[in-house]
Amino acid sequence: MRRLTAQLETCTVAMEACCGAHHLGRQLVAQGHVVRLMSPAYVKPYVKAQKNDERDAEAIAEAATRPAMRYVEIKSEAQLEVQSLHRVRGRLVAERTALINQLRALMLERGIAVPQGRCKLARYLPAILADERNGLGPRLRRLIEDMREEWRSIDQRIKGYDDELAERVRNEDTAKRLIGSLGSAC
Repeated sequence: MRRLTAQLETCTVAMEACCGAHHLGRQLVAQGHVVRLMSPAYVKPYVKAQKNDERDAEAIAEAATRPAMRYVEIKSEAQLEVQSLHRVRGRLVAERTALINQLRALMLERGIAVPQGRCKLARYLPAILADERNGLGPRLRRLIEDMREEWRSIDQRIKGYDDELAERVRNEDTAKRLIGSLGSAC
């Protein structure tokens, strides 16, 4: 693609802002082209009939000609890095939530109800595992302990990302100004 675009006269290149678009967009800008990234949601109304590559290309071209089209700014490598941190952290939070829900369901299937909430489950779990009369067999107890260890590991990874993001905020002027403006609005 880069070899092809390097041979073209300077032109406008329109693309959906999807995986890889920001990287390619930066390379095309370096070649002197004007890059217009559009949100897929803004392109979708222009797709005719069933979605395929040709119809997608036609829809992108059509959307790019609209005077009211809003474009996405090309993200820098640093911006993509922070976005990646948030996405990985979000995936871990979803995994932790699924794990906690599964833990609660396993116990509920044995008549052990625990109030909703991560902190409440963490508080009640040691007593539940210590109670020999609650109907949890040895295998299920080991399984729950294993799941709790997995939960601790996910918590540690999330905390690591939280710490890294907090450090970035402390060292970025834009973030400091945003936090300052939030504090003065209250």
